[in-house]
Amino acid sequence: MTRAPDTPDFLLPFQFDELGVRGRLVRLDTVADTVIHTHDYPPAVGEILAQSLALSAILAGALKFDGVFTLQTKGDGPISTIVADTTSKGEMRGYASFDAERLGELAAGAAGAALSPVPRFLGTGYLAFTVDQGPRTERYQGIVELIGPTLADCAHQYLRQSEQIEAGVRLAAAKRAEASDSAPWRAGALMLQRLPSSRREDGSGDGTGGMDDGDEGWRRAIALMSSVTDGELLDSQIAPYDLLRRLFHEERVTVFNSRSLVHRCRCSTLRVQRALASIPPSEIESLKVEGVVRVVCQFCNATYEFDDAALRRFRAAG
Repeated sequence: MTRAPDTPDFLLPFQFDELGVRGRLVRLDTVADTVIHTHDYPPAVGEILAQSLALSAILAGALKFDGVFTLQTKGDGPISTIVADTTSKGEMRGYASFDAERLGELAAGAAGAALSPVPRFLGTGYLAFTVDQGPRTERYQGIVELIGPTLADCAHQYLRQSEQIEAGVRLAAAKRAEASDSAPWRAGALMLQRLPSSRREDGSGDGTGGMDDGDEGWRRAIALMSSVTDGELLDSQIAPYDLLRRLFHEERVTVFNSRSLVHRCRCSTLRVQRALASIPPSEIESLKVEGVVRVVCQFCNATYEFDDAALRRFRAAG
């Protein structure tokens, strides 16, 4: 018997055996809201960052790895950098770098108003996916240009070009209905992936005897997935199993145990000390402000301070 999600932040795998399609559903409540409100990001930044977190979680859920999966966008738009990562334990964090003045000009003027989110806010650049399993293994990285109107379209481009995977992705992010700047954020994602066994070597069928035409089944699954609304993806009042039944009511779906997702930063005093210990003493001096080195974590805003005595202690300890 499958275990229902017992947290508001989860990844739920499922599969359509007769179609040769597997899928995953992600909902982020506490995770998305904590990341965005920790930095008090503007709405445009918050929406794209929340979508990036959901995309990171759903892609990480498709991989077998022991470490960290990182999604990063770099562009020449007002939002220059977005980083969202998910560990194999389901721990998530993220941050964004942006030009507040350019964002303000974009919001105040008509220029770019007709553009889709990626060209409008991210501009020209790239989307990178990295799997890091520790110092004793080689990092895997895939990179694709930011081509497409939305982040989901960019992910499609990457999966087709770099991984040769047939997949469909839907992303959504928004504040809840409360009309206030502090209203909580939510994010959601739905992904379908076509299994290799659903296509015969000649590309014309599913190879399993379950369908006359594997391509037709795949197209039907994608069409049904595309009918999901942002509200359905984000509405915690719609149970995940009910959402799947609503979307794929004509298909027999197998739902597997869900995985909890949590917000957790990996920064620590020890990690910061190790980073500072690798910097020459002459450069450390240039980092001091009023005799103290202050390091602020980009992800969680935690501040670490080291005076001369603390610097001497951890350098002496090696």
